Amino acid sequence: MSKGHGRRTAGAAATAVLALLLAGCGGGGGGDGKADAPASPGGGAATSATPGAAGGDQTPSTEPTQILAQIKGGDNVVVTITSAVRDQGGYVTIQGTVTNNGTKAFNAVAWRGEETAVVKSGASVAGAVLVDEAGKKRYYVLRDTDGLCLCTMDLIGVQPKESRPIFAQFPAPPPTTTSVDFELPTMPPAQITISEG
Repeated sequence: MSKGHGRRTAGAAATAVLALLLAGCGGGGGGDGKADAPASPGGGAATSATPGAAGGDQTPSTEPTQILAQIKGGDNVVVTITSAVRDQGGYVTIQGTVTNNGTKAFNAVAWRGEETAVVKSGASVAGAVLVDEAGKKRYYVLRDTDGLCLCTMDLIGVQPKESRPIFAQFPAPPPTTTSVDFELPTMPPAQITISEG
């Protein structure tokens, strides 16, 4: 009996030691606080890195916090442009958010523009334009075969303090054009820089 009891006690002690060792290894990921130190100073970077959890801390930390332009319009509606990327296919995609800082719901009917061809797009950013001052050209939002804009639609009922993502796709200006004005009906123009995708 004493031999069996001794084996059980030794086995339990070994299990306890092993559990302690594993707990120590699991918590300290090999940095002993050094890995946590860079993340602490950049509080915003740490927050923005969370959504893009693919091991690339630097890319997610810079893109979501980047602001190319902020446009303030009537009724305290703010458009923030965070990305303007030229891709290999010859398009420029603009991305950002619309935030309603006002006191009543916002509908983007006026942002559709005056063109009859984009009426089907409804409350949208179909009226957005990129203006290349140097090249003296205007670039309108692209449309699909049904005449709908390649942009954010259904921008209705944006409640006070609510933000929604927006995008619009345009034909790309020549590669030498890196700066354009982004214009949206009823809003002041804003200069943005195009980056290469």
